[in-house]
Amino acid sequence: MSELTIPDSLLIKKYIGGNEEALSKLISRHKSRIYGFIYSKIKDTDIANDIFQDTFVKVIKTLKNNSYKEEEKFVSWVMRISHNLIMDHFRKIKRMPIQRDNDEFSIFSILSDNSLNIENKIIIDQLQIDLKKLIEELADDQKEILIMRIYCNMSFKEISEEKKISINTALGRMRYAINNLRKIIERNNISFI
Repeated sequence: MSELTIPDSLLIKKYIGGNEEALSKLISRHKSRIYGFIYSKIKDTDIANDIFQDTFVKVIKTLKNNSYKEEEKFVSWVMRISHNLIMDHFRKIKRMPIQRDNDEFSIFSILSDNSLNIENKIIIDQLQIDLKKLIEELADDQKEILIMRIYCNMSFKEISEEKKISINTALGRMRYAINNLRKIIERNNISFI
C-alpha cells in the first residue's frame, strides 16, 4: 500500500498506537484544504496560522484521549473543529466577518453584532443547540451532506468527491435534508424567530 492510498482511519490508528509520523502524514495530506478554508474566512495569514495550529492541537488532544469517533470522515471532523475556532475568533473580537459573494455563513451570523447582550447570546447559543438536535433526526446520508455543506463549508463538488457520489446525488440529499428539516420543525411547532 503506497503512502497516498493509506486511508485516514489507518493513519489515525497508527498515531493513537504511538506512530507520530502518521499524524504528520495526515496533516500534510489535508493541510492545504484546511488552511485554505480557514484563510478564506479570516483573510489574515498570522491569525489563520494560529487557528490552523489550534485546530491540530484539538485534534491531537482528542486522538490522545481516545475521544475520536469514526462516524464521519477525518477531514470533515477537522473542518468542523476549524469552523468552531473561526467562530470563537470572531466572537472574541465582537464582530463577524465581512461576507463576500461566495462565502458561506451561519444563519446566526446575521444576528451577531456588537450590541448582543448576554441574554441574546444565550438565546442564539440555544438555537444552535436546538438546530443541531433537529439535524440529528435526519437520515444519515442527508445529515452527513448537510453537515459537510453548512458546517464544513464544502462545495458540492468536494462533497461528491469525498463521498464518491455524483454531484446530483449530493444536491438531491441536501434538498431532502432541508425539506425534512422543515417537516420536523412544522411537526414539532418549532419557531426560530
